Amino acid sequence: MTKRDWLQKSTVAVMLSTSLLLYAEGGQAAAKTVDSQSSVKAEEIVQVATSLIGKDYKYGAVGPNSFGSAGLATYVYKQVGLTIDDTIAKLYKTGTSIPLDNIQAGDLLFFSSNGKDAPTFMGISIGNDQYISSSQSEEAVVLKQLSRDRKKLVGARRILAEDTGVGATPAPGKQEESASSIADRVIAAGKKYIGTPYEYSSSRANKKTMDCSEFTMWAYRDGANIDMGNGGARSQALFVKSNGTYTTDINKLKKGDLVFFMAYKGYKESDYKGINVPQQSITHVAIYLGDDKLLHTFSKESGGVTITDFKRTHWEYRFIMGGRPY
Repeated sequence: MTKRDWLQKSTVAVMLSTSLLLYAEGGQAAAKTVDSQSSVKAEEIVQVATSLIGKDYKYGAVGPNSFGSAGLATYVYKQVGLTIDDTIAKLYKTGTSIPLDNIQAGDLLFFSSNGKDAPTFMGISIGNDQYISSSQSEEAVVLKQLSRDRKKLVGARRILAEDTGVGATPAPGKQEESASSIADRVIAAGKKYIGTPYEYSSSRANKKTMDCSEFTMWAYRDGANIDMGNGGARSQALFVKSNGTYTTDINKLKKGDLVFFMAYKGYKESDYKGINVPQQSITHVAIYLGDDKLLHTFSKESGGVTITDFKRTHWEYRFIMGGRPY
């Protein structure tokens, strides 16, 4: 029997025993835990990651036939519509740090040989004390037991929103209601700053003046406890792409979304014809209020943080993308 055949047979055996455990009398607590972690997205991550068991390890590879340690996570998340970084160092800083006793399916796990220093390899939790990793020593994508490697575990990061997990399908509308509630809080927090004076490249140390990205930074921190960092509009766009959902279709924007724009080239639609939108740099960010309105700040003359019309104005013609960082 080849090493690959042994690996695949062993994996099937482990996964089968885990499934049986859930239905055994002693496995009811585990089943209840799985049922309580409700997320279709996490289920998809588990399914994709599991399907790759037995694929070759190759340093720096990002699939589809071979994977490096970080490349496996990059590929899996891409298959479910989420773009994340492709190095261990960058992934170790993305998303939200999770207590090691609160790991859920879909979380990224980071390990070092001595359990103390910066991580040198990583994996994806699939729940039930298991994770999947592209292992250099085993030369393949393998299923592992987390408790056996606990001493090497140095951190866990959650890319998915807090209401994700694995198990039962959420009740109809539950996730959308949660997202809508967050959006309402962000908008309410943002409206409190209406009239705050505009200052280009303002200091993040206080709220006396704001530029566009400082305003959206505070609105999301105050309203949703989401920290996108101290960077500008382009940095926030990258954060949205890495941690949330986004669209380039202006008609798919939802209230509370961050909306990103290119530089001003004129007030007429014709001023933006022939422009390759994906190649344009992001220069401005606003919060979409719904009902064709934007909440943002962009000049001293406008009176600071204010509400403006969106469509049929230069803001519509300057639109690049929009989305939410959760």
